[in-house]
Amino acid sequence: MRNTAKFTTAVLAAGALTLGLTACGSGTDAASDTSGPLVVAASPTPHAEILTYVKDNLAKKAGLDLEVREFTDYVTPNTATEDGSVGANYFQNQPYLDDFNKKNGTHIVPVVTVHLEPLGLYSHKVKSADALKSGATIAVPNDSVNEARALKLLDANGIIKLKAGVGNEATPSDIAENPKKLKFKELEAAQTPRSLDDVDAAVVNGNYAIEADLKPAKDALVLESAKNNPYGNFLAVKKGNEKDPRVTKLAKLLTSPEVKKFIQDKYAGSVIASF
Repeated sequence: MRNTAKFTTAVLAAGALTLGLTACGSGTDAASDTSGPLVVAASPTPHAEILTYVKDNLAKKAGLDLEVREFTDYVTPNTATEDGSVGANYFQNQPYLDDFNKKNGTHIVPVVTVHLEPLGLYSHKVKSADALKSGATIAVPNDSVNEARALKLLDANGIIKLKAGVGNEATPSDIAENPKKLKFKELEAAQTPRSLDDVDAAVVNGNYAIEADLKPAKDALVLESAKNNPYGNFLAVKKGNEKDPRVTKLAKLLTSPEVKKFIQDKYAGSVIASF
């Protein structure tokens, strides 16, 4: 039976508070007690699936007691890691983490990069990006890093053109050329695949695409390239905990040949090992 606890965006604040109270009530926390299990916060797909594979097949032999907690948002895993409610997290990339630390005063650092989930443009209404009509509405993630990433995907495929020098905080206002006069609907990243019946197309993060039974390698109208891609997802901890022996064990297991094969076999190109 999977040892997981699921938290939804609807209980974001309550979940974070509950975790904090649990940690305080026990007299310790998941990060400081290195004799206890390593509790890792993760997005359900593919992060928690990869961690569960490690837990069920590799952790015991390596002497690692691993607990996986699933979160469906991109905020609570970092706040829980910062306050010690969990010992680590696995869900994010470097541009997102840099932005999060800057805006929230947190001190989360990467440990090891494990995989890439290519961002893709999907549609229930057209079969190719060229078929998008003038004035079509495109849903994009509303957090600053993923929105910029979505716009860069459209730029790289000639759908729009961004202003020169635009970085990881690009918004639709930074579009220099928009030949199809596309409109943009900004949504929480988890909502983008659910919007596909209401918009002409949506840019969807790889984990949410897989959860929605979309196959990025097959279904995406355009798909992010893995070459020189800065958006690899990594195991992360609060600064100072990088050498926790449980963390170093997990980092080694997450970049093992067994995990690479699991990723290749299970996700067939929709998730790509980065090691």
